[in-house]
Amino acid sequence: MAVHYCGLCRRSSFSGRRHLYSAGHRRRLREALERLQEEVAAARAAAAAAAAGGECGAVRPYDPAEHDRRVWCLCCGRGVRRDGRRGGMALPQAGLLRHLAGPEHRRETARFWREQRAETALRERVLVPAEEYERFAQGVERALAAHRRREEERIQQMAAAIRDAEQRQRETVRAALQLQTEPEPGAGPPSGSPPAGAERDSSRDAEQPGPSGMQTRPDLNWMESGQALTFIGHQEAEGKGNVHTGAKPPWLTEEEEDGSKQQIGPSYEEFLKQKEKQKLKKLPPERVGANFDHTSQTGDSWLPSFGRVWNHGRRWQSRHQFRTESGEKKKKR
Repeated sequence: MAVHYCGLCRRSSFSGRRHLYSAGHRRRLREALERLQEEVAAARAAAAAAAAGGECGAVRPYDPAEHDRRVWCLCCGRGVRRDGRRGGMALPQAGLLRHLAGPEHRRETARFWREQRAETALRERVLVPAEEYERFAQGVERALAAHRRREEERIQQMAAAIRDAEQRQRETVRAALQLQTEPEPGAGPPSGSPPAGAERDSSRDAEQPGPSGMQTRPDLNWMESGQALTFIGHQEAEGKGNVHTGAKPPWLTEEEEDGSKQQIGPSYEEFLKQKEKQKLKKLPPERVGANFDHTSQTGDSWLPSFGRVWNHGRRWQSRHQFRTESGEKKKKR
């Protein structure tokens, strides 16, 4: 019997095409077709609403998290983008409807029904007629045109509100200027010489205030005539000055070289000593000479008398020589 691989069940069957009529295969086929039919029914409902003139659901603001979803087409064996996109607007169910109404999906559906031995009456439930898709496309175009009109009206309303605010602002500034230029009743200029602050008032009137009524230029004639200020001289700070006197910042000044300058951090010799100590810490603590005091002052006579091995010769020679010398010493005693 030939081996048959079922892509729907994802396993090989050694019973040939008789696997297509088994209970497990029919159950999986029915469940997969039900999921596809639910997606197709939702898409056709959206198409009917758009064709009937429902502009609210046909066009929505584009949201990647919501409108980038894909639907698995069982007949074609690939994922299909559910929603369409036009600029910054999303078209719900437009991508799936375009796929379901295309000739490729119709051809692949016929092949799938023939290979899987599915019920012929269910094939039309996963197809969308071309006329229905055309009505959906026309409804979407009308919804997009209506959305553009609403956006243009909203922009025009915002522009009108901005123009009204600017007009009110100009009227407020004009009224403030009229109040400043009108003279006070009964306060005319004297026939003689002008007052001491006449020049100051004239220069102030010549200035053009801004929208808030504040002066745009400083009043240079702020001091009344007849008043004098005392000059106390230039004030200089002791030392090298500061930023107000044009002195160099402290981080740019060069430090004076003096012999009392302390060195920062350990010297190179101390570093080498510390490095040697680190090496000795890795050695076994019970080794010979671990507690030897290297700082003690010793002469050349600190070596043992039998220490011929320290200089030259074999160890057994030094041992015999030591025994000979020790025997001679005992005889002398």
